[in-house]
Amino acid sequence: MISNNDFSSNLSYEEAKIIQQQLRHQVITKDQLQEVNYVAGVDVGFKDNYKITQAAVAVLKFPSLELVENQIALIPTNFPYIPGFLSFREIPALLKAIDKLTIIPDIILCDGQGIAHPRRLGIASHLGVLIDLPTIGVAKSLLIGKHEEVPLEKGSWKPLIDKKEIIGAVLRSRTNVKPIYVSIGHKISLPTALNFVMACLTKYRLPETTRWADKLASDK
Repeated sequence: MISNNDFSSNLSYEEAKIIQQQLRHQVITKDQLQEVNYVAGVDVGFKDNYKITQAAVAVLKFPSLELVENQIALIPTNFPYIPGFLSFREIPALLKAIDKLTIIPDIILCDGQGIAHPRRLGIASHLGVLIDLPTIGVAKSLLIGKHEEVPLEKGSWKPLIDKKEIIGAVLRSRTNVKPIYVSIGHKISLPTALNFVMACLTKYRLPETTRWADKLASDK
């Protein structure tokens, strides 16, 4: 029997696939939110030619988006880069960084996909199920699905569709700039996820949660 928390270096591609297929049924796609006072962003970078994974979590006061806490964790990289299996490479370090927090966020925005994933379990959904917190996938690029052209104005969006199912939204986060890809992670609906992503945007393409986490994970 494969453990849902198994992130060992011996985990095979097929075993990882089975874990995703098991956990996808635990993803909650409806709002289960308390009052939101803190939002967080998580991201991962690598050191020493990808041998070390550096995970960062940045907690921001909501809605002011003031940074109030950040934590970093470094661990050996145990899982190879395989498209569609990002969570097995990045979540172990993310869990260690999140575990250091003194302020528990009400929502976490992840740099990656939620259910906009071939097996409906991208990193945002996988992480959300494991830590039992609301999460949102905010990706910079398309993994799967098709969509209509998004109008150029900030705030415009179109549904992201795969196999006749709406799996996310393609959001114009800044006028005349490439869109971002928003999807349900866990314990949140797509309309609510879009509202929170918009509320975390300032003058940049990416939400402030992601920008802070990226800086910390990459030592920028």
